[in-house]
Amino acid sequence: AHQTDALAELVCSNSFRSDDAENNAVGLLHAEMRALGSVIMAAADAHKVPAGSALAVDREGFSAAVTERLAAHPNIDIVRERVDALPASGLTIVATGPLTAAKLAESNGAATGSDALAFFDAIAPIVHRDSIDMDVAWMAARWDKGGKDYVNCPLDKDQYHAFVEGLLAGEKTTFRDWEKDTPYFEGCMPIEVMAERGLETLRFGPMKPVGLDDPRTGRWPYAVVQLRQDNALGTLWNMVGFQTKLKHAEQVRLFRTI
Repeated sequence: AHQTDALAELVCSNSFRSDDAENNAVGLLHAEMRALGSVIMAAADAHKVPAGSALAVDREGFSAAVTERLAAHPNIDIVRERVDALPASGLTIVATGPLTAAKLAESNGAATGSDALAFFDAIAPIVHRDSIDMDVAWMAARWDKGGKDYVNCPLDKDQYHAFVEGLLAGEKTTFRDWEKDTPYFEGCMPIEVMAERGLETLRFGPMKPVGLDDPRTGRWPYAVVQLRQDNALGTLWNMVGFQTKLKHAEQVRLFRTI
């Protein structure tokens, strides 16, 4: 959930996905938003960090820029108070985020005719750059596309299988009553849930080695964990596609085996 009082705070990944307007629909949407003068895209461009052909941002600088821009806008008032119900009249855009209070959720449900509107996410781990062993890992983007912007941590077959076993056996955070039956969003699924689908599933998902030549061998590794820069200083790196419900101690124990 959100940690600050800033607007447009990124609570999961710092990536806006592909920025390739020629070959990717998301990149084309970025280009269209820029042409329309999007505040979000202007802030993202001003605070982007290296991420190959993707658009990733320093999350604190990005959020601060959006907050500053909106606070200075003459037609926008920022009111910081709890809202318990939708307005009785007029046009309203509601974007209440992952932790909507009960009374407003009831008001939303009454207006939409739905019992509940779901929002589900998991923790996205971040590691310190100086903890990465660059004698083993190397810098590259997949297919060398967009520069050598990602740290790539290779695993051989035995290491990968041991990692999957650790994921399945690791102690998970207990679900709260209101989230036990929430369906997972396929585009942001915890890695241990993917691992439950089959031993090789992660190798065809966030740990796929395709297009990444290990300079020590000249070949693709059996599996790979990619890290993407998370802040402007380059001291923090995000584990790409590694949303998880593992408890913190389990994350420390297991992820340090990579």
